[in-house]
Amino acid sequence: MIDLRLLREDPDRVRASQRARGEDVALVDALLSADERRRSSGVRFDELRSEQKALGKLIPKAGPEERAELLQRAEQLKTDVKAAEAEQNEADETARNLLLQLGNIVHADVPVGGEEDFVVLETHGTVRDFAAEGFEPKDHLELGEALGAIDVERGAKVSGSRFYYLTGVGALLELALVNAAIAQATEAGFIPMLTPALVRPRAMEGTGFLGQAAENVYHLEKDDYYLVGTSEVPLAAYHMDEIIEADKLPLRYAGFSPCFRREAGTYGKDTRGIFRVHQFDKVEMFSYVAPEDAEAEHKRLLEWEKQWLTSLELPFQVIDVATGDLGASASRKFDCEAWIPTQGKYRELTSASNCDSFQARRLSVRLRDDKDGKKVVQPLATLNGTLCAVPRTIVAILENHQLADGSVRVPEVLRPYLGGREVLEPIAK
Repeated sequence: MIDLRLLREDPDRVRASQRARGEDVALVDALLSADERRRSSGVRFDELRSEQKALGKLIPKAGPEERAELLQRAEQLKTDVKAAEAEQNEADETARNLLLQLGNIVHADVPVGGEEDFVVLETHGTVRDFAAEGFEPKDHLELGEALGAIDVERGAKVSGSRFYYLTGVGALLELALVNAAIAQATEAGFIPMLTPALVRPRAMEGTGFLGQAAENVYHLEKDDYYLVGTSEVPLAAYHMDEIIEADKLPLRYAGFSPCFRREAGTYGKDTRGIFRVHQFDKVEMFSYVAPEDAEAEHKRLLEWEKQWLTSLELPFQVIDVATGDLGASASRKFDCEAWIPTQGKYRELTSASNCDSFQARRLSVRLRDDKDGKKVVQPLATLNGTLCAVPRTIVAILENHQLADGSVRVPEVLRPYLGGREVLEPIAK
């Protein structure tokens, strides 16, 4: 959530952010009104409680006639205090519910617009000219089936559409990717983490996934658990309700977990193969830093993602995601999009998001620091960056590194994790 002081002191900035996101601007004024009611009801409650306490001290000292009047006033105060407390609680709840609906304040440099209004910041690698090489590229599913690596038919039989099996070298390729990604993250100073796939409502709400993203979340109603769509959720909640000493920062974690997404609203999109699926595995980077270090950490996360994609020898571009496509928690997001030959375009493989103190406020994760000789406790900043979303990375590897005979060249960084294999070869029929 945003800082309420910012809302009070600069509501126009919050309105502009909501407008840029394409979200409800009226929410800002509704929250301002609710916040004023919350504060005034709090003052009213405090005044009545103060009078009640003072009266309690007077009653034992009063004479019989005066005591009767004071007792009558005490009874009325008891009723008034109870009503004021109820009003304060209701006002608090209303303000909190409105605050949870408000997205993070977008960074001033984020391009304004929708999904297609991103700005390309960098382009890396060379897109292959398959025509010059003398053959038509196959898509990842045709290649994967020939390699005995992907089975979507049986995935659909067992679980429905957008599910799949990785088999044989497909399973080995996933394990190679995960191990190589964790190795890079560990070398960069991240602590490897295996995280829960089921979380309580507060963890999901605290990371901002029960607002506009709720339609893509799987909820187990009987137990009131949520299946995570990314290990960002359990990693953000890992230090929930904790105070971290400033000298312990930055804290960096690399989480590996299964991820579950309903993919609501994507009917008819990416239905072939394993590009857009309901369940997949992912390695996610997550950072806790001091607020003043957040922008620099955001750039570092992007550099680690670029290092990873470069090591996989994939052509890719870096984009600055537009305001309307940010997600509630992010103030700014960079995506790395790999070239997919059979689609003739770049598609998202990784994202790096700066959430500032938005998630930390919701989850009550704070830092303690010395400022001018005094101990100060304040929310810290959280950031997340996808290192390897496995299925999409497999798609990009198969299509970009395919050879004319249907085999696929293995990038050097993965060979030690694939028993030294230099090429993945089709299964003989």
